[in-house]
Amino acid sequence: MSMKVELESISPDSKSPFRLLHDPKLNHLFYWHFHPEFELVYIEGASATRHVGDHISQYTDSDLVLIGSNIPHLNFDHGVTSSYRKEVLHIKPTFKEMFIAEFPELQSLNRLLELSRYGLAFSGKTKTEVGKLMKELYRMGSFDFFMAVINILKILSQSGSFELLHQKPFVNTYSKKEQQRIREIYALVDEGYQNKITVEEVARSCNLTKPAFCRYFKKATGNTFIGFLNQYRISQAKRLLLTGKNISETCYECGFESLSYFNRTFKKITDENPSEFKKRMKSV
Repeated sequence: MSMKVELESISPDSKSPFRLLHDPKLNHLFYWHFHPEFELVYIEGASATRHVGDHISQYTDSDLVLIGSNIPHLNFDHGVTSSYRKEVLHIKPTFKEMFIAEFPELQSLNRLLELSRYGLAFSGKTKTEVGKLMKELYRMGSFDFFMAVINILKILSQSGSFELLHQKPFVNTYSKKEQQRIREIYALVDEGYQNKITVEEVARSCNLTKPAFCRYFKKATGNTFIGFLNQYRISQAKRLLLTGKNISETCYECGFESLSYFNRTFKKITDENPSEFKKRMKSV
């Protein structure tokens, strides 16, 4: 039996603190989910949406992100059509509480996992180095695998090449039932963002009145529905602008009904207008 299968099938009740999902392909799914485990994701050969908690942005070519316990996130390969490779490492919360926190030598790892409550996106040499190491994990026997994960966490804990995805630690207020409902709302947005989506129709799909839906959505996500929809559309707009689409094509393809509203919304969400964004990306 190959190592790859063995690591993938670590059962949830296994005593091992780590679980590797080697190259799971979920690109056809809109999988909005959360779990108590910390998650380290590496993906390469793809440019898509990074959607972690309230944060939505685009990553290009590859991404390395550490997601804290119970922060909802979308699968990083959602909608990707290029050939890509993905490694997902889950770390049990008990590993932090019962192992790392106990030892003074491991305090840098403890700090790293504390910081993961913000969501961390790594870049530069760190991303390259850790990406390379993560691609080797599935071949390893259990002892070497354990040591390699500790080494990866050490590299991340010593790196300064990361950005925080939230300004304060993300607090998950979802119940399981709400998670299902939010996933359905997000999937609706994902399928229909190019067309007109009204608050009324989304409320109807949830069997709620418009005011009840607005209250519910704001409480569950900390964002208004229109705010979320615009954020999602601008995230898609960035992707289109990066592929060379012009501004007015992008505007209408992302479901905006007027160019001036598109420009205003883009500036509000990204602090620059679409032409500045395009220009800046060309010079990178």
